[in-house]
Amino acid sequence: MSMTLVPQPDELNDVLPSERLLANGMAIPELRAAYRHIEDWRNARAVFMVWFWTALLAYFGVHWGIVAALAAFVLMGPMHARFAILMHESAHRLLFTKKKVNDFVGTWLIAYPALIPISLYRRSHFAHHREEFGPDEPDIAFYRGYPCERRDLRRRLLRDAVGISGYKNFIALVGAAFRPSSRRVASSILAVQVVMFALFWLLTGAWWSYLAFWWLPWMTQWRVLNRLRAIAEHGGMTKSSDRRLTTHNVRQTWLARFWFVPYNTGWHLAHHVDMGVPWHNLPAYHRELERAGYVTEGITFKNYLELWRAATTPAVNASERDNINF
Repeated sequence: MSMTLVPQPDELNDVLPSERLLANGMAIPELRAAYRHIEDWRNARAVFMVWFWTALLAYFGVHWGIVAALAAFVLMGPMHARFAILMHESAHRLLFTKKKVNDFVGTWLIAYPALIPISLYRRSHFAHHREEFGPDEPDIAFYRGYPCERRDLRRRLLRDAVGISGYKNFIALVGAAFRPSSRRVASSILAVQVVMFALFWLLTGAWWSYLAFWWLPWMTQWRVLNRLRAIAEHGGMTKSSDRRLTTHNVRQTWLARFWFVPYNTGWHLAHHVDMGVPWHNLPAYHRELERAGYVTEGITFKNYLELWRAATTPAVNASERDNINF
């Protein structure tokens, strides 16, 4: 028995190039500029709102009792997802049309508050786009080894949920502040955390609010959301010039978009076909790929739960495992 998440050849329509799309799936030059248009006002609003909701959740978490505190803690996971995706847009220089504005906002108002070294992320992420599953793939640990046994995924998610993965990341960041090659960036991120600690305290009146409603969610539940999203994007796929073989396509729902794939990042196949398309144009570009017959129902998961189920298998004994090609 062969188990794979990779679409089969008969599921991939050979429809490109077309009148509107090139052989690689990118829009023809006459259309590409419209799809790549960046709306500064929309992104400025997104940056403002992500900070507004973060502040509001922290305030209510402190002042509205234990139920509100638990809700604020849980809802801060989706807020971290929003910071991460806006940082991703900035890394692609799609957040603002002016490079200086894009880099300043993306670094100091988005990435560093979210404990992300955006300069390092940009270099590794572009390596990811150049050749998914290639020798320089920086995120291969998230993508390889699927399908896996369900108990293996449960173990990884538990490690994320209790803070083991987050602890390793945080200790690495602290250690980087003492190395000459990484001191400037790591120290800047930690300095921004000190500022955020003070701002949370000033806003809520509780010294512990930053730890409870920012740092701890980053250490725990954000790790779970990030792993699940990574599996949904590329888990178990393969190296290929055809992006349909490197990137999953999942039908989007409002709940998924709220919880862990905000800002249209769930239209991930469209993003990998043309990484120059900003988030607000990804749904339209995805529909372009569908109209061309490049994206079909045959390669589309109905929802994320269906994909995660396909990415796992029940536990098997040793003799059965020998007959399974993972």
